[in-house]
Amino acid sequence: MKFEWIHEHRDQPDWTIDALCNTLDVSRSGYYAWIDRAPSRQAQRQVELMDAIFAEYEVGRSNYGSPRVHKALAEKGINVCVNTVAKLMKQADLRAKCCKRFRVQTTDSRHDYRPADNLIDQNFTADAPDQKWLCDITYVHTDEGPLYLASVLDVYSRKIVGWQIADHLRAELCVDALSAAIKARMPGASLIHHSDRGVQYACDAYQQLLKENQIVCSMSRRGNCYDNAMMESFHSTYKRELAYQQPDGQFATKQEARQMTFEYLEVFYNRQRRHSAIGYVSPETFEASRN
Repeated sequence: MKFEWIHEHRDQPDWTIDALCNTLDVSRSGYYAWIDRAPSRQAQRQVELMDAIFAEYEVGRSNYGSPRVHKALAEKGINVCVNTVAKLMKQADLRAKCCKRFRVQTTDSRHDYRPADNLIDQNFTADAPDQKWLCDITYVHTDEGPLYLASVLDVYSRKIVGWQIADHLRAELCVDALSAAIKARMPGASLIHHSDRGVQYACDAYQQLLKENQIVCSMSRRGNCYDNAMMESFHSTYKRELAYQQPDGQFATKQEARQMTFEYLEVFYNRQRRHSAIGYVSPETFEASRN
């Protein structure tokens, strides 16, 4: 420990090696012998672990904490406990991003359309893909003005199966997101579609699209955010890991927001990001492993 301390402080102004050695009552020759000594097996192991941890942390775009990093290391055959990973990440000041949150109301349930019954009843589980889809809209800040992201999430794998981003809250925003999901997945008649009571989901155009594809409609109770908690959680993740990481907590331009959202959803979130609820694998990997 003394030699390590001397080595760390050897370049301080007005501090000589002799002075440092005398202060700690060790010999100069002993210090130089320590420098020439090969690092211990334990030290080599720690360096290798830190290199692997840094690599997985970068793969996760600085969003991974120790459980996700530990899972990635285990898949590569690196035998280390999660507590050791947490300790090394703390020493290196590596932590999952956590930023301020903004909330803008995007739901307008003041309309004359009849809401559907709540068929989900906060049961966010599914035995197979395309049994339950959750839908919602979230606000996206840019320096050029607001955008709105409409997303469709499959409960089984947490995969985003359809989405659309636009600068308006008209019904076609959600219609386009759902249409993309239907085209990509071609679900069967037993699918339950769950959303809030917003006018975009309750209106005739949206309900007609559901009917044409034999999709059963379900809606949250008025003012109960827990009825669509999994969808709310996804949008919170999107903002924390992407939107709020931009300068001043928002995108510079609308085009930048669209491009970065596409890359985040289609490349990172669906295909790379490790999700704790599905065994720390990506939604794509989760679905593929069960086919």
